[in-house]
Amino acid sequence: MRILQLTAGAAGMYCGTCLRDNSLAAALMKQGHDVTLVPLYTPTLSDEPNVSRDKIFFGGISVYLEQHWALFRKTPWLLDRLWDSKVALKAAAKRTIAVDPHYLGAMSVSMLEVEHGPLKKELRKMLRWLESEPRPDVVNLPYTLLLGLAGPLKKALERPVCCTLQGEDLFLEGLREPYRTRALDLIRQHIPNVDCFLAVSAYYAEFMCRYLGIPEQKMEIAPLGITLDGYRSSHSPGSEKFRIGYFARIAPEKGLHILSEAYRLVRREEPNCTLEAAGYIAHEHQAYLDGIERQMRQWDLPFHYHGVLDRAQKIAYLERLDVLSTPSVYADPKGLYVLEAMAAGVPFVQPRHGVFPEIVEKTGGGILFEPGDPKALAEALLTLIRNRELRAEYARKAHAGVRAHYRVEQMAERTAAIFARQKNPAIMVA
Repeated sequence: MRILQLTAGAAGMYCGTCLRDNSLAAALMKQGHDVTLVPLYTPTLSDEPNVSRDKIFFGGISVYLEQHWALFRKTPWLLDRLWDSKVALKAAAKRTIAVDPHYLGAMSVSMLEVEHGPLKKELRKMLRWLESEPRPDVVNLPYTLLLGLAGPLKKALERPVCCTLQGEDLFLEGLREPYRTRALDLIRQHIPNVDCFLAVSAYYAEFMCRYLGIPEQKMEIAPLGITLDGYRSSHSPGSEKFRIGYFARIAPEKGLHILSEAYRLVRREEPNCTLEAAGYIAHEHQAYLDGIERQMRQWDLPFHYHGVLDRAQKIAYLERLDVLSTPSVYADPKGLYVLEAMAAGVPFVQPRHGVFPEIVEKTGGGILFEPGDPKALAEALLTLIRNRELRAEYARKAHAGVRAHYRVEQMAERTAAIFARQKNPAIMVA
């Protein structure tokens, strides 16, 4: 099967959506499918071999110029190559680029109005390129913020168009008005142009049907899967101190402040533990981390932030932990960081919302607590600290559970089966 998969670069940031799209494309290729992974905005960053094309559409520099100055909507395509090049986009990505939805409302709406808005020149570039490429059997968009492309791609290629749902409600809810309402209206208007939506969890399938009004018959579930290469076959952390770990983007919605408060409560009962954190931090969230570090110093508690980690560093960091907790404030539909910790044989303590109840039900690899409650989180952490046998049992289940239910090969097989049904609706899959 020939698949055209679009993905959206996030400048120099490790992005869960980019990581998932790249892993899925690579796994589909290994299973014999012809996949063209095409980045939008900027080159993608992956901690695995990057299988995306060098060609980038809706280059971040062009999109910015055309959004703000009408002159650049009419410049020759040959001139646009100067700032559409991968070199120029990589250079721009090294600078601080705001990814906060508060600043991206107008741009988001323009992408959803792409056929008739200020970015229509970029759409023409993409459609012209597709004329010279082998026609795919199916097209997949990475999230609903790009649904403005569904109609034009469906018309030009005469092929089914799918869209993966990966957590974009958090971004949409962060948009300022009137952009939030306008973006949601446009997404709902474009739903008829999409043949199938693929949610990354059962929770998110149900949520997005309600949130956007997606018909249930258009919804499928393709659970997240991760690449297990590089992880050890077993895990037995041996440290004098009990290591509590956080691994995710450093941002208020990910809940490091909740974990910090819970850690303070834990240390009152069990002082032989430490808190460590790792993950990307955007410029706009540096003050948030500074505040947490300042509070830790005032409490005289050990805390270490490891920064951004590549794949080898990530695995080594996770394998040193005794438990992972990333107590997200919002209902996370993916939980990629939990699956990665489980692959390292690390149990988790996560809030009882989003995808986490599903992961517990399938694997039994962790404990759930009441969302937003540092005291409840502290009690769950203390349960693991004080009961070594119970902790070992959770670790064993985590290690086995991710391999039984969340391998990238399983994600690829499920996704390919869904795409095949769109290509040929007569195919029935049990």
